[in-house]
Amino acid sequence: MPASMFEAPIPGESLTVEPGGRPWEQPAQYNTVEEALDHYITQMSSDEFYDQLVEVLEMGVPVTTLVDIIQTSGMMNGKHTVDVGILIAPALIEMIMLIGDTAGVKYTTGLDKKEDPERKNNVNVALARKELQEELDNKSDEPTEEPEEMVEDEMPKGLMARRTA
Repeated sequence: MPASMFEAPIPGESLTVEPGGRPWEQPAQYNTVEEALDHYITQMSSDEFYDQLVEVLEMGVPVTTLVDIIQTSGMMNGKHTVDVGILIAPALIEMIMLIGDTAGVKYTTGLDKKEDPERKNNVNVALARKELQEELDNKSDEPTEEPEEMVEDEMPKGLMARRTA
């Protein structure tokens, strides 16, 4: 057996950590929206963050996706609570859009209400089903031929076959 198989976590091991042993189980480092925004704006002001953000925006990653990642990461690391993360999201979107505009990057916000191709495909499937159902309904109105009686050789056989007489 490969050695890596024995290096895997034991089932239920995640339930054995002491309560309060994870960062998100501790009191948040930043309790208010203002404190959390100050933290993120300071981080976003660094040249390293600026360069990485511009690179990611050029790849076509939507701004809303970046904000979701940033605020979820902050919550998981114990920087702020879930509710503070939700409240700072619009300000983070605006900050990232400002950085993208300053760098001259064409970015997608993720806020646009575009026609979802999956939804459009579902509409086509629904229309095709409706037409097929109408055809079946029209054919059911026509008289149908009665099935011929089975010959002795064609009678169903076997343990679960119906008895006819």
